[in-house]
Amino acid sequence: MAESTTLARPYAKAAFEFARDADRLNAWADALAFMAYVVRDPAMATLIGDPRVSGDQLAQLVIDVLDGKLDDAQQNFVRLLAENKRLALIPQIEEIFRRHKASEEASVDVTIETAYALDNEQESLLAEALKKKLNRTVNVSSEVNAHLIGGVVIRAGDLVIDGSIRGRLNKLAEALAS
Repeated sequence: MAESTTLARPYAKAAFEFARDADRLNAWADALAFMAYVVRDPAMATLIGDPRVSGDQLAQLVIDVLDGKLDDAQQNFVRLLAENKRLALIPQIEEIFRRHKASEEASVDVTIETAYALDNEQESLLAEALKKKLNRTVNVSSEVNAHLIGGVVIRAGDLVIDGSIRGRLNKLAEALAS
């Protein structure tokens, strides 16, 4: 994993800088998401690993599958990745690109996991509190996880705030065990 991230980083940075300079961050983020979806497909993954399939063939296949969704620069990016045998890195490239984009836009994607569904007002209040705490624009998505018993788990990038009852019980169990 670390090696693939290391290999993906320069491609993600180059794509990000190109997209930022062209004022096309959202278009590139969408294109990379489409590309990542295609290369994650098991049949495509098999072809990417097949030494009998050339880089040109793989690049053209990705471009054809995404018919009309990639502009010329994005198609050239696919060709470059295929030529350097790096198509399998597209999911990592997309992830790194999105982190660069979020940093540039001073925004963060936040996942709120709750034991019970939040109503819009509760979600808005949490989003506003997180916006103040993180000093960034917050893009909130929420999920229900009944295993939490109660409370919330908030994930914002590397930050995890576990305010769940399950988390508290686990901490109590660890304290009692030591």
